[in-house]
Amino acid sequence: MSSDPAIRAVGLTKSFQVYARPEDRLKQSIWRRRRFYKEFVALSDVSFEVARGETVGIVGRNGSGKSTLLQIVAGTLTPTHGTVEVNGRVAALLELGAGFNPEFTGRENVFLNASVLGLGQAEIERRFDDIVAFAEIAPFIDQPVKTYSSGMYVRLAFAVAISVDPDVLIVDEALAVGDEAFQRKCFARIRQVQERGSTILFVSHAANAVIELCDRAILMERGAAVLIDTPKAVIAAYHRLLYDKAADPARLIADIRARQPSDSADTSTAAQPVEGERFDPDMVSKSRMEYDRQGAEILEPRVTTLAGEPVNVLMRGRDYVYTFRVRFDRKREKVRCGMFIRTVIGHDLGGSGTAGPWDGLDSVEPGQVVTARFVFTCLLLPGSYFLNAGAAAVIDGQRVFVHRIVDAVMFRVAAETGLLIDGVVDFRIRSELTRD
Repeated sequence: MSSDPAIRAVGLTKSFQVYARPEDRLKQSIWRRRRFYKEFVALSDVSFEVARGETVGIVGRNGSGKSTLLQIVAGTLTPTHGTVEVNGRVAALLELGAGFNPEFTGRENVFLNASVLGLGQAEIERRFDDIVAFAEIAPFIDQPVKTYSSGMYVRLAFAVAISVDPDVLIVDEALAVGDEAFQRKCFARIRQVQERGSTILFVSHAANAVIELCDRAILMERGAAVLIDTPKAVIAAYHRLLYDKAADPARLIADIRARQPSDSADTSTAAQPVEGERFDPDMVSKSRMEYDRQGAEILEPRVTTLAGEPVNVLMRGRDYVYTFRVRFDRKREKVRCGMFIRTVIGHDLGGSGTAGPWDGLDSVEPGQVVTARFVFTCLLLPGSYFLNAGAAAVIDGQRVFVHRIVDAVMFRVAAETGLLIDGVVDFRIRSELTRD
């Protein structure tokens, strides 16, 4: 680490006093020697450094202390014990739009918020057009923000926060704002911040985003930093905490703490899964969205093994079947079905239509059910993914969806230790290194 890091945290501890009743708070102010509260320790002796220009991800289960840690680094919370030193101009994307006045116009809030973040009047005026263009709300910039949709609101807040050219950028799940196109623009902007040499502290539940964006990562659990290592190593440990239900939690955390940072670079052993192929009933798509039906309904989309066993935790390199049925209540011509795979952050990876002639089934009668079956080899790297399901037909000479479900099924590719591949897809590239 540099002798002058961008962020240095030493022994950070944060405790909160939790009162069962409002009157207990008053009693505590009067009787100091008695305790009328329960102490909740959100952070416990957390220490780390982030070098200038480094991007560090923070992952952990809900309630592990991630947001509390970021708030202390950003200066919006004071630690109970310990110290934190941040060098340079800071921009924090925590609760987007929290400083907006709903009665002010978008223009007025841009100037207010940007000045709070440290920009002078001349700087704000120079960047104003770029902020508005990035947020994509030019026709509404002089309207009160209380009239904005939630998407417009957070887009403007993100555009203001990211415009200050920070030395240190602190991001707490703020990259999930707006629609998919805007999210991709946010990631591109984060890349520009990285290329300029800014330091980034980044909290996310999206494993692929952490691996793609970060140089190192920190795993938080019960207020403590249990592992600081490469993103792949930390994500693998994080997945063990989430999904290894058979292991004793205390032993599992002890195993993770005992891991040496250099373990992830060990090339002497092949990559090994940290969990097996199985079906997790708690893993359900929360972003499922159905198109209007036009005489058909997609039923029971699911992933199975070749033997027909339902699974949603997949193993890299194995073959699986994605299948769904389509029930028709109207006659439809030239029916075809298709599927598509996308990442958590909205990147479309690809898909397939049902095999056979392009026109598909010539005709399907009301009451009939057809089955779409797609066999694929899982060449995706560890992480979470979503499957779409679609059924199309030719109506009035045009091919249209008669039913479609976006993010119909969520599945996860099991994490592996010792995996030496970055990205999303394992292309199974064969390589060799020889001496001339």
